[in-house]
Amino acid sequence: MPSLSAVILTHNEEKHLPDCLASVRWADEVLVLDSFSSDRTVAIAHAFGARVEQHAFVNYAAQRDVALALACGEWVLFVDADERVSDELRHEIEAGLALASRSPSIVGFWIPRQNVIFGAWIKHTGWYPDRQLRLMQRARAHYDATRPVHELVVLDGEAGTLRGHLVHLNYESVGEFVRKQKQYARYDAQKLFAEGARARPHNFMLQPLREFRRRLITLQGWRDGWRGWLLSLLMAWYTFEVYRELRHIPPSAATSR
Repeated sequence: MPSLSAVILTHNEEKHLPDCLASVRWADEVLVLDSFSSDRTVAIAHAFGARVEQHAFVNYAAQRDVALALACGEWVLFVDADERVSDELRHEIEAGLALASRSPSIVGFWIPRQNVIFGAWIKHTGWYPDRQLRLMQRARAHYDATRPVHELVVLDGEAGTLRGHLVHLNYESVGEFVRKQKQYARYDAQKLFAEGARARPHNFMLQPLREFRRRLITLQGWRDGWRGWLLSLLMAWYTFEVYRELRHIPPSAATSR
């Protein structure tokens, strides 16, 4: 079976890292690529026996490309510190790598995520199956540099689909949700600006309302109970935040690109 490197990108992840490391201990290599944490992240990784490398963080896509270059395995499994590889997924990965060794055209696999938000598995509202392309043949994958967040893998070949869950211990509180989404909003606003979009007055009302309806009705967020309603409202706020960030990008930024 091809060798596998489990890669974890970290920055101040001492809370989540131990359980994450335990869920990938079966991999041939465990590589922690740290962006100069100030807590015990690096010490925890060393104590576990993981290989630790450090690299300054620029954006998510660039950091994952650095990890691909550093990994030793023929295949790479990316796992975030707040994610856990389930036993079912582990067995599927092992079977998938055996299949890929017999089918050279398969160079990656999509993995569904089980998002736990506000203490419960969110099965609707756009958070399931939330498939992520996280398992890939190292030499035949790279990340799209134009997608610094919500990264996009570019494969030189085909991708299969696994069914085992990558468990994601996502937002624990509304405060955590807001803090993280504010960062993502800046990236998404910059992407919209680069594509020629500009914030218009009607965007601040119509786009959030459309997102609320999409999350709650189209994506059946109502089936997630109060969490679905809350997440639909929060994603409407996020949409407003994206356009607010877009409005604050100076017009001169277009000519400087």
